[in-house]
Amino acid sequence: MPRKAREKHELAIYHIISRSCSEVLLFREEADKEYYLLLLKRYKEKYKSSVYAYCLMDNHVHIHLDPKGFDVSRFMHSLNTAYVRYYNMKYERHGHLFQGRFQSRILDSDRYNLAVSAYIHNNPKDIPEYCGREEEYPYSSYGIYLGIRKDEYNLIDKRFIMELLHAKSENFEYKYSELVTHQRQADNIDEFKKQALIEVENEYISGRNVILRNVSPEEVLSFISRRLNYSPNFHIAWKGKHKTMNYRSFCAYVLRVLCGLSYREICHSITGITISCCSQLCEKGYKLLIKGETIYSDLFDELIDEAVKAA
Repeated sequence: MPRKAREKHELAIYHIISRSCSEVLLFREEADKEYYLLLLKRYKEKYKSSVYAYCLMDNHVHIHLDPKGFDVSRFMHSLNTAYVRYYNMKYERHGHLFQGRFQSRILDSDRYNLAVSAYIHNNPKDIPEYCGREEEYPYSSYGIYLGIRKDEYNLIDKRFIMELLHAKSENFEYKYSELVTHQRQADNIDEFKKQALIEVENEYISGRNVILRNVSPEEVLSFISRRLNYSPNFHIAWKGKHKTMNYRSFCAYVLRVLCGLSYREICHSITGITISCCSQLCEKGYKLLIKGETIYSDLFDELIDEAVKAA
């Protein structure tokens, strides 16, 4: 039987769970968890998304993920594929590491988001040495929320949960700790959801920026070419000129991030490249922004602002 299609929505926030195959540890040592967090940071930044919470256990991962309009399947495919590549090379193994597809639930209310946040941060209660002091578990974002540990990877956006709790910075840690502690005895996420300390039942999230990701590729490429003084169809006519690599790389990256295109679909807009080459172009385009190439970073910020306004 065909597997059930994943439930998605362009405005959705998700609770993500990824599990390893039976009897295989997803993380064999602390360095593996640290590498996974580095990858999570990388793709959060690359795809302009937000992470509200995480907890890495030995055989599974929880992520409170806001793709901000980016396709959640493409986000997780990038993250998990990169980790499997690292893991298999490090431990000289082959084959699958994750147990089928990752699980995802759309969090369609303020109550549900708070419940998932508390649920994720209560996960270490099952580790004997952290039961009752879950905030000290180093591979959960709970300690970051309570201000007892620095966010070394710059992963967590706490403002979202602060807004849901109607908390100010001076009382947020107390209110959030109270929420997590209150729900520690719940056995499952549905019970957490019922107990969440918030009055709003179904009001979906306001106050967060979502990026419109279904912009026309033609409009985007036309906009970029005008700003960078290239002819409108230059990205199509190009045939291997090294000096224009930055331009094409930036175009590929923008098509991936702001238009939500797959690598195969990008190849239809930027002709003469393979899927593998397209992946490399997107990576180079992303590095242009990391390196602070002003002409591209300014243009990208402008494109992001327009996409947010249109969402």
